[in-house]
Amino acid sequence: MLRILTDFDGPIMDVSERYYQVYQYCLEEAKEPQQSVNRLSKQDFWRLKRSQVPERQIGLISGLHDDQARQFALLRRETVHSRSYLKYDLPIEGASEALRKIQALDGHLVVVTMRREYALDFALSQYDLEHFFPLNVRYCLPDDYLKDQDIVEKTRLVKKALAELPPACETWMVGDTEADIAAARAHDLPVVAVLSGIRDRDRLTTYSPDYIVANLQEAVVTISNRQAG
Repeated sequence: MLRILTDFDGPIMDVSERYYQVYQYCLEEAKEPQQSVNRLSKQDFWRLKRSQVPERQIGLISGLHDDQARQFALLRRETVHSRSYLKYDLPIEGASEALRKIQALDGHLVVVTMRREYALDFALSQYDLEHFFPLNVRYCLPDDYLKDQDIVEKTRLVKKALAELPPACETWMVGDTEADIAAARAHDLPVVAVLSGIRDRDRLTTYSPDYIVANLQEAVVTISNRQAG
């Protein structure tokens, strides 16, 4: 049995609009009422996010002074995963088709995500994705969990999934961040990184995944070809 562990945001869900809406809100909250700021376009903002420019630096680039940039960064962390902004997330084009193809290959799908339970359940229900991921293959954070470091948390979730799920003849990881790659490496899993998420090619290359592809559809093709070989 082929098993694919996939992250949710990046391979399946596009979070760029949520992050941009939160950016605009935090910028407005951090500045003085009459202060002129440099509101970034979504394209420019997302380019900075994907290259891992720190939040505080994004605030400075946007015209905030140092204290305001610190406030901006703190407010962003408090806001970006709040329930009121989840509505801005959208499925990535072709993701559902890729999930169906995995099922057609008799693949066992598992989602391993840093989303909290309410945020994962909301998206799965909102976009009719629940049938791809029954409750027993959803690995996420509890709603009241205080997250520490993404790499540590993602590695822990992958360990939990591998311990609880039935054995598989081959298991792959698909993700879009260094946390996904590190978690796969910690458990000797081959990993495919996708460019449809929150890291650009330069950043992903730094972490040396086995493959870098455009999206989940190409990840499925890559894994299928490796199996065929």
